[in-house]
Amino acid sequence: ALLVICFLLVGATTALAEERFKDNGDGTVTDQQMGLMWAKGDNQGDITWKQAVKWVTYTLPLTVQTSYENWRLPTVEELQTLYIKDSPDKVSEPDCGMRVRIVKTIELSCGWVWSAENKDISASVFSFKDGYHFPDLMMHDKAHRALAVRNVK
Repeated sequence: ALLVICFLLVGATTALAEERFKDNGDGTVTDQQMGLMWAKGDNQGDITWKQAVKWVTYTLPLTVQTSYENWRLPTVEELQTLYIKDSPDKVSEPDCGMRVRIVKTIELSCGWVWSAENKDISASVFSFKDGYHFPDLMMHDKAHRALAVRNVK
């Protein structure tokens, strides 16, 4: 009986996570708990921080099917809400060779994502491989990606 209860609890938790992130069918995913809309995927290649800002502002809006405004780079805190640390079935291995742990409705082509947080010549990068963030020089691009987000409300 205890095993059945544990199974039901795990199933309910997984179902809640699935309901939280709604694929809008237009290249975007809405996090209904946080009130954020994410691009369904990243920019698909190595990118510097300044290029990432331009990509989320100018390029991404042309690729989603519905016209939304106010795309931006996410904060480290917002990126952390997408990281899945405990579930082995949430790990993907994109072509870059880095194991990535992220909610399954969002696809990354590599595991390091630029955040909006910056100072002088560096900016924070979130690792979807390990769940931590670190400062890096804005001019670095190897394995760095841009993921766009906007506030729904």
